[in-house]
This record gives sequence, structure tokens and C-alpha cells, in this order.
Amino acid sequence: MNLFETVTEMGHEQVLFCHGQDPDIKAIIAIHDTSLGPAMGATRLWPYATEEAALQDALRLSRGMTYKAACANIPVGGGKAVIIAHPEKKTEDLFRAYGRFVESLKGRFITGQDVNLTPEDVRKISQETKYVVGVEERSGGPAPVTAWGVFLGIKAAVEFKLYTQDLKGFSVAIQGLGNVGQNLCRHLHEQGAKLFVSDISREKTEQVKRLFGATVVEPNEIYSLDVDVLSPCALGGILNSETIPRIKAAIIAGAANNQLGVEALHSQMLAAKGILYCPDYVINAGGLINVYNEMIGYNEEKAFKQVNNIYDTLLEIFDKAQKQGITTNDASKQLAEERILKARHLKTMAAA
Repeated sequence: MNLFETVTEMGHEQVLFCHGQDPDIKAIIAIHDTSLGPAMGATRLWPYATEEAALQDALRLSRGMTYKAACANIPVGGGKAVIIAHPEKKTEDLFRAYGRFVESLKGRFITGQDVNLTPEDVRKISQETKYVVGVEERSGGPAPVTAWGVFLGIKAAVEFKLYTQDLKGFSVAIQGLGNVGQNLCRHLHEQGAKLFVSDISREKTEQVKRLFGATVVEPNEIYSLDVDVLSPCALGGILNSETIPRIKAAIIAGAANNQLGVEALHSQMLAAKGILYCPDYVINAGGLINVYNEMIGYNEEKAFKQVNNIYDTLLEIFDKAQKQGITTNDASKQLAEERILKARHLKTMAAA
């Protein structure tokens, strides 16, 4: 990998490589864009096979956060951090050391909880820095809010593609039954949708089967189901040259980040098949909206009003894509970049 070329191509402002020996820590903080405000993005802990894979994840996720914030009209920029470690090797010293790296950025980067971090881990980070959210869990965490946003996104896509707002009898395949996936199952079940689910955890699939009458399928079968909606709610990169030809769903609308393996190629493949794709950083923005509102002083009514806007934003993106003959992925990027350029222009005018 040509490091500077890669970072420049993706438009990042700063990438911080964090390393220490006591404790042993390897982390990457990627700040993509701060035109709208300080970079905001959660921290994930993962045993990446290579340092290059960790960097790619941080770069893609941080850029997605920029677009997510812009499309959600939240005045923050995009950032993301990854800690390269096995979950069973988490320690307080590790998180406190990481917190010191976050503190060194003096507010340019604000972080929180992502994969393999718990609220308790976040509290350990907060012992060394004030630039962290989710410490008090005042709103019950981001997962329920994210799930509500995805549910609204599914309704918007069904309205645009299938000309109805009624989900009764519609079939939805949900891949991944973490906190977001399970909450999404509940919302869809309450609306009378038929659920098909997969997860590597048998305990989770059995629970959703018992609670919501879901049909459980093997993880590799989820793509080939003849359903109305496919909802990826696990890890990214699952929409690729191997899976897309197998997809029968008319709509893809899920909570996972970085769903497209190669953005340009695979968004075009979906469009060529007539599949309506809900850009992941638009439909899953509920979590960001939630933690942003925690940061400024949580007001549930205000937070959910902003989350409810996901519905209208997606309809705007679908309409833009249809009228311009472009993919929904490109339409969402256009919308985000227009808002970012406007913010930069206003900053320039204010400084003049």
C-alpha cells in the first residue's frame, strides 16, 4: 500500500498511528473531514489479520462517518478508530493508554463504543479524556435508535420501490442479530412482516425465532432467499461479486457499515439488477444522531425527530438517483458533498 497516496485519494485530513509498549497497544485514529465540526466516530477493537486491513477499515469507516453526519444534518465531521487486539486481551491499562491518545488530539476527534467495546470500556477510556460519549448511557445506548432508523429506511424504500407503506406480509431477511438486528426484528414483527434470520450464534437465532416467529436459515443461505428486503446488520463487505448475483430481494436496507465490497463496482451491479440499495451511512445514522445528542445534552424528542428525518432523506436520495440515472450510492455522496462544500464556503466567508 502507498500510504500517503491512499489517504490522499480518500480525502483524509489526518491519520494517527498509536503505539506503546507498556501496555502494548496498536491503534489507528483516522480523521476524514472536519468541515462540519469535530470528527466523531466510535472505536472498534478487532484482531485484524494485517495492519493494512486495520488501516483500510479505519479509512473507509471514517469517510462513511463524514457522509453519515452530512446526510443526517449533524454538525460534526467524520472520524473512526480501530484498536488491533483480541477481545479477550482487553485491559484497563489498554483503554486508558488509548484514551491518552484521544486526549492528545484536543477535541478534533470524539469517540465512543463500537464492536467489542462495552459501556464499561468506554468509562475506562473516559478516565483519560473528556472527548468520549456514551459514558453515562443516558439514552439506553445507540442500538435501539439505530434500529428505529433502519426500520424507517425500510419503510421509505418499500414506499418508493413497491408503492405501499404497509409492511404486513412483506418478507425481510435479516443478517446479524446483535442489538440492532434484534430491535429491528421487533419493529418489523409488530408491523406484521415475515422474518427470515441468520447469525453465527444459535442462541440469538433461537431467541428471535421464539419471540417473533422468525424462520432461521444458515448464514450462507440468507442471500439467496426470495424475499422483499435483505437487511445486512452484521459486518461489512457482504455485497460483492459473489453474493450480488444470488440476491433476489428488491431492496437492500440494513444497519451494517461498508456493505459494498467495492463501492463503484458493486453499487452498479445492484442497480443493474434493479435492486434499490439504501446507502448504509444514511440508513444507519440513528446511532450517530443519538450519541451527538448525548454530547450536547440529551433530549429524546429532539433526537428522535432527527432520526425520523432518515425517512425523508432516503426518499430524496432515491428520487435524485432516479432522475439523474445514477446509483443511490452516488446520489447520497452528492448530497453529503454539497452540504460539506457549503459548510467550507461559509467558514471561508466568515474568516474573510
